[in-house]
Amino acid sequence: MQPPERKRQMQMICLRNLPYLDTESLGPCQAQEALLRDDHGFLLYLSKDGSLASKEERVVRLETREALIWLNEDALHQGSFWA
Repeated sequence: MQPPERKRQMQMICLRNLPYLDTESLGPCQAQEALLRDDHGFLLYLSKDGSLASKEERVVRLETREALIWLNEDALHQGSFWA
């Protein structure tokens, strides 16, 4: 008899809110970055709300080294994964 398989879940490691200036409206906005971990490694979820027509979302698969770099970015370089 084999042991039952454990149910795998995605886990949030870290969430950041990054203020920025929207280029269209010149109003203050916020972007969010969330580092998640699943069975296959790390995912970086990026979400940016700009003007009404310019909501942007991305999901990027990261290697362990890249996830550590993201976690240890100083405040000056946060948001660098948007480029």
